[in-house]
Amino acid sequence: MGEAKRRKELGISPRDKPIKLPNFDKKDIQKKVRSTLYQYPIIPFLFYTAAILTLIGGVFYIVKFYKLI
Repeated sequence: MGEAKRRKELGISPRDKPIKLPNFDKKDIQKKVRSTLYQYPIIPFLFYTAAILTLIGGVFYIVKFYKLI
């Protein structure tokens, strides 16, 4: 029988587990992102192109859906 079942049968509250938050090193993450962007300089262009195409597609969808033109 597991500890959780035994505690439940005895009417004891569940055991408290401390919550561990991961430690993020902001400088280390910035270095990794910058090195990736320097290694692949096309990534920002792809990101901005996808964002602009999404906005244009959304505007086109709204115009078509509401029959504004």
